[in-house]
Amino acid sequence: MQDLITQLQALSSAEDFFRYFGVPYEERVLHVHRLHILKRFYQYLHQAGDLPTGAGERAAQDPIELFRRYRELLRRAHDDFVVSTAQREKVFKVFQDADGRQAVPLAALRESLADRRRAA
Repeated sequence: MQDLITQLQALSSAEDFFRYFGVPYEERVLHVHRLHILKRFYQYLHQAGDLPTGAGERAAQDPIELFRRYRELLRRAHDDFVVSTAQREKVFKVFQDADGRQAVPLAALRESLADRRRAA
């Protein structure tokens, strides 16, 4: 039997991960937050510390228990986005920096408006 990490490397979509682990999911949530869910899943794996996450790493524990732990972390990642939003969860850097907003100085807006008026 192939090890879990090798099998996971063959998966290509968020739906593949959910089907592989047999985790039910809300299509609406997965459609909107697929990348956020998979990134959060990856973060949870790393936070666990004792789970293999890449090629060449071997699990020290029972393969069935390892599968169950991965499955639970995927379910947890999905559930984060059932009750919250990408902006609140701040999985990606764009949401971590300045709460997902970029500041534009008022002077820059005035200058841009002046340039447009001159060009018109």
